[in-house]
Amino acid sequence: MPDGSSTAHLYRPKLTTVLSEGYGVAAFRRDVLAGLTVAIVALPLSMAIAVASGVSPDRGLFTAIVGGFLVSALGGSRYQIGGPAGAFIVLVSATAAKLGIDGLLLTVMLSGVMLTLIGVARLGSLIRYIPHAVTVGFTCGIAITISASQLKDLGGLTLVGAEPGPLLPKLAALVSAMPSVNAAALAVGAGCAALIFALQRFRPTWPGMLIAVVGASVVAALLPFSIETIGSHFGGIPRSLPEPKLPTISWALILDVLPAALSFTLLGGVESLLSAKVADGMTGRKHRSNMELVAQGIANVASALFGGICVTGTIARTATNIRAGARSPLSGMMHAGFLLVFMLIAAPLASFIPLAALAGVLVVVSWNMAEKHEFLVQLRAWRGATVLLATFVLTLLVNLTAGIVAGCLLAAIFAVFGRAVAKEGD
Repeated sequence: MPDGSSTAHLYRPKLTTVLSEGYGVAAFRRDVLAGLTVAIVALPLSMAIAVASGVSPDRGLFTAIVGGFLVSALGGSRYQIGGPAGAFIVLVSATAAKLGIDGLLLTVMLSGVMLTLIGVARLGSLIRYIPHAVTVGFTCGIAITISASQLKDLGGLTLVGAEPGPLLPKLAALVSAMPSVNAAALAVGAGCAALIFALQRFRPTWPGMLIAVVGASVVAALLPFSIETIGSHFGGIPRSLPEPKLPTISWALILDVLPAALSFTLLGGVESLLSAKVADGMTGRKHRSNMELVAQGIANVASALFGGICVTGTIARTATNIRAGARSPLSGMMHAGFLLVFMLIAAPLASFIPLAALAGVLVVVSWNMAEKHEFLVQLRAWRGATVLLATFVLTLLVNLTAGIVAGCLLAAIFAVFGRAVAKEGD
């Protein structure tokens, strides 16, 4: 069976390739099961990422349903699962706080246009050359930032004023708020995280996040203490998708959102192709990078039209899809369909989910996404360590874009210097 290398340059969705090769009942059954499995994982995770990003949980579901469907239907990978990603939490939260929801939606839409243009210009392969030390550095930096952003809800803390965005002021504000800790919320959030870790260790095939969130909701409902929930904070989630509409657009607003849109585009391209590359390694196939970026761009534009946040390929959900036996992009499309059914039927039940439980979910996500072993490996060589630490520290203290740009520049300087030294040696 060919691995797809000969057609990796084509602008052709993998779905059309699969269907042209022949698609039978057995493959369909495997895709249905895989789609359901991924939907069970994505349901609590999509809401948790949205809440952590400073928007209502329904926007995370809109993103996974609309964006996830289009990423699979149009993408250049057989197995990619699209949706909201933890890596974007910091960027989305800062953009929403600064520019409001309309500004955020315009940022997502503009980023989608940029991703599409990058794919059309056949620049997708260039993103693959971002040094490994840079990806490890910003991934670990994002993981720490996500963890810090969840401490308020995890402990039920009450802050004086708005929660600061930068890491160091945020930690200072959280420390000052420690006397306000809600013991019940902390117990629910920490218990949720502990249960997920335990299930990942001893029952890895079980839907740990969904089990933990459901269990935490039941416990919180039975406790004689007040714990903030999705219902008390957001008023619940709707039972249908909203009608598509354009966000507010003006030249002044476009100029305001442009820096954020560039950051969304850079991270979205890197994250999506990295996820597709991981899927290639697990299956022996080869994705179409430019087609994948075009699909990601279209999915982001559509997500914004339906009030969703940014869409990208998600490594954990893509890996889950593969392990569940997926055979084609139809599994990802079905995952979006199952999420829509869940929202239509069970939306009222989401009101009982404690925010502390969603914080516990994201603590687990941030721990899992941090490439701890790779971080230590990169520290063994001074050049790799320099690139890694520059990216890591700037991601933590400034922002993601500064970290990636600095890391790539340092890596380029080292590469040029290394070649010059090698020529002198000759």
